[in-house]
Amino acid sequence: MNLKLRLTILSFLQFFVWGAWLITIGVYWFGTKQWGGAEFGAVFSTLGIASIVMPALTGIIADRWVNAERLYGILHILYGMVLFMMPQVADPGQFFWVMLAAMIFYMPTISLSNSIAYYILKNNNYDVVKEFPPIRVWGTIGFIVAMWVTNLTGNKASANQFYIAAVFAIILGIYAFTLPKCPPQNNIPKNASLSEKLGLNAFSLFKDYKMALFFLFSMFLGAALQLTNMYGDTFLSDFEKNPLYKESFVVKYSTLIMSISQISETLFILAIPFFLKKFGIKKVMLISMFAWVLRFLFFAYGTPEGFGLMLIILSCVVYGMAFDFFNISGSLFVETTTDYKIRSSAQGLFMMMTNGFGAMLGGLGSGWLISQYFTHENGDKMWHEIWLIFAGYALVIAILFAIMFQHKHNPADVAEVKH
Repeated sequence: MNLKLRLTILSFLQFFVWGAWLITIGVYWFGTKQWGGAEFGAVFSTLGIASIVMPALTGIIADRWVNAERLYGILHILYGMVLFMMPQVADPGQFFWVMLAAMIFYMPTISLSNSIAYYILKNNNYDVVKEFPPIRVWGTIGFIVAMWVTNLTGNKASANQFYIAAVFAIILGIYAFTLPKCPPQNNIPKNASLSEKLGLNAFSLFKDYKMALFFLFSMFLGAALQLTNMYGDTFLSDFEKNPLYKESFVVKYSTLIMSISQISETLFILAIPFFLKKFGIKKVMLISMFAWVLRFLFFAYGTPEGFGLMLIILSCVVYGMAFDFFNISGSLFVETTTDYKIRSSAQGLFMMMTNGFGAMLGGLGSGWLISQYFTHENGDKMWHEIWLIFAGYALVIAILFAIMFQHKHNPADVAEVKH
């Protein structure tokens, strides 16, 4: 089978097994289980807790001791097994721990999937910056397909969403063992320091002012991403409480509407090589930050009909730019600016800052803020004010990044990958 096709299948399933429940879990949580908002923020923070340690740790293991594709396969099989336990949980406190276990196994596979794709492409003399985005776009398609499957089968408020993800996670884990071998690249010299022996070299990137700033703002943008994942579908579903919109398409098929965000991703992913080479990482990330501002502003004034519906759709469209120009471009920036010996570890650090500390900041912070200040006594959320606060947050981050992050763009740097 063609190598790029095999990596395309990997990318598709990688995000299918996440998209089957990530966007709809809020509907399951608030609607079916009728659990509280503060607890929901805690559950979503498990993405962050797991990402603080696991991506960096598994990156070190893949750089040092175990083939990346084998480690990846084992993690997905374990992730699938834990997902089978989800529907059995009847208490939000217990749900937190089961979800944490699932995220400990799943979150590191995101950066590992990037490392595997990068290694296989480079090992077969492909241009990573050119070839990776068209492969990665199928991950977004997998996420879309999973969302549609969950919604169209009537499972957006059902525990079956976890079973769907579990089955395909185990299939993906088995499939990973058929991939070309991705052996450890960092042989330990006899005179190596303790940090080198432990595989902690990548943390030295924080000594570089520019890289440290890059990771810091990656954390802030990671928080913005979690706000969308946590509340987007729930926000649209809540229009059901308004008699004017109860039977609207937006309410009945909220997950399909949200999937426009991922459809938009497929277009912007393919534009990344052009934008990175022409404008550089700073301008690309600034575009992402201002896109987040628009994402939240459009939601703030959106409704299921007329001009309000157009704003909701526009919000989903700009999401593609907001997500891709930060997440995918950031991963490529790390890949093209770090030494090959620590690339898996460096990808793990990027993951740690975005889906680790960023997810915790977004999950716990927004959960507390909304439950304390933006929830009516009857439990209804003040969505207009919530989205305006989020838009303000993204705007402040964009202004600070523009001032603080100094980077002179050289198109040749993007094309060059250090071997």
